[in-house]
Amino acid sequence: MSRKLLVELVNKASAANGAGDFAVARKSASKATRIDPEVPEAWYQLGLAQTELGEKKPALRSLEEARVRVLNSADAQNSIGLAMLNLGAYQEAERCFVLAVNLRPDFAFAHSNLGKLYEAQKRMQDAEVYFKKALHLDPELAPAYANLGAVLVAQGLDNAAETACRKAIELDAGLSDAWSNLGNALVGQREYSSAIECFTRAMQLNPDLYYLRSELMEARMNICDWSTFDKDREYLLKTVADKQNVTNPFASLWLSSDAAIQKQAGENLVKKEFPPRSDLGPIPAVAVREKIRIGYFSADFREHPVSRLIAEVFELHDKERFEIFAFSFGPDIQDEMQARISRGFDEFIDVRMMSDKDVAQLSREKGIDIAVDLTGFSTHGRTGIFCYRTAPAQINYLGYPGTMSAPYMDYIIGDTTVIAAEDTSHYSEVVVYLPYCYQPNDNKRQISARVFSRQELGLPEVGFVFCCFNNSYKITPQMFTVWMQLLQNVDGSVLWLMGGNQALEQNLCEEAARHGIDGTRLVFAERFPIEEHLARHRAADLFLDTLPYNAHTTASDALW
Repeated sequence: MSRKLLVELVNKASAANGAGDFAVARKSASKATRIDPEVPEAWYQLGLAQTELGEKKPALRSLEEARVRVLNSADAQNSIGLAMLNLGAYQEAERCFVLAVNLRPDFAFAHSNLGKLYEAQKRMQDAEVYFKKALHLDPELAPAYANLGAVLVAQGLDNAAETACRKAIELDAGLSDAWSNLGNALVGQREYSSAIECFTRAMQLNPDLYYLRSELMEARMNICDWSTFDKDREYLLKTVADKQNVTNPFASLWLSSDAAIQKQAGENLVKKEFPPRSDLGPIPAVAVREKIRIGYFSADFREHPVSRLIAEVFELHDKERFEIFAFSFGPDIQDEMQARISRGFDEFIDVRMMSDKDVAQLSREKGIDIAVDLTGFSTHGRTGIFCYRTAPAQINYLGYPGTMSAPYMDYIIGDTTVIAAEDTSHYSEVVVYLPYCYQPNDNKRQISARVFSRQELGLPEVGFVFCCFNNSYKITPQMFTVWMQLLQNVDGSVLWLMGGNQALEQNLCEEAARHGIDGTRLVFAERFPIEEHLARHRAADLFLDTLPYNAHTTASDALW
């Protein structure tokens, strides 16, 4: 009788989990474990229910009870590993997946799940290896191609990512992740129109896919496609206010000038993805030593706007009082800027292959006193490193122009212009005010001696030149309307913008026509080496800025 009841309870728990009745599933599975604690399926169903009910520690205990009872089953270890991965229990999940592939070396799904685990830990190259192993075992495994595309995008390998995602879609055109990842790969190649098509397809398949709506809107903004601007903006702002984690915090910067909205967008992300983690224990007390140790963490130690601003800061540190360490996790681009920056540090450490937790542990082992995050929520950011606590003081600076909304980020560096005193309540960090200006620059920057004629820049020989070299996603319909009014009121004037994308240029010319301005009065600049880009500013009369997301490095370029 008890055996029949046991089977009924386990089946009921399984059905309830499948139907979303997790309280019922927990009750049934818990009763089954009391009847016979040696039934692994009862523990497994209990762990799934507890996971969905937010009971992380009991869920892990239940899944571990299941795991030790199925040590000879690759399928069971793989399933339990997935459940542990969903709990963020990476070490426990890895143990399950490794056992599964050892039990069955040709188990493609287990190899793929190891890839997913390493992707979650930001060990992108390890993830790439295991997705490729899975595909070697099963060349028809479409989700593995889609996931491979995601980790290649994360490494800045957009061409290879595109190939992987297109293969996934060839095998299964219904994979929303594959379409979304393909969109991101195309964005990385500045193929925005094609990216919009991919994001739109992903939306049709799964409108709730993580960050998809803000990625679609950003792709549209990159080519100034404002056909759905007001509707998209209203929707995304509402979801941020409703504490729904569907909008990338970076997108909130160009959606609204409301600092409360920007803070809320960060909080939504931090709560879901990067809550404080205590795995490494409390941070040790500051060691008394001769020199203070500062760690700079960045994805951008290469030719990049952030490095163009801060390179000389590293060189000018007082080496008698400070030791400085670089923790580099961006794309592997070994250019002249990276070589220069690496020479400015006491130690330059490539941590791309390391998990967030391991990077934080390394920072502690190096005795870092002050950790400075130079990337924040911008591209290739690694916020997960800081939720483990890398140093007694953690600082948000320069790379991300907003609050990190995280309780473990202690300070943000600003000035009274970029962070007014009345706005400090919208920052989770304590504001450290620098006198005059928070932004550094590089006195060693070279400006080409070349003198450009207006003709070779595509500008008219006479007439006032308004200029804005900001990224196109910062241009809003409202801003463009103001600019068109300027052109209407200043005879013979032109507007000089950064171009290089046919769809962008066509959209803006058509928009100008709707304001009664001939599209030929918009002049589009091609991309130049930075020395020549700085020199050509001399041909402009007035630099125009954008709101709500204004110029940073671009503004100092114009002033320089």
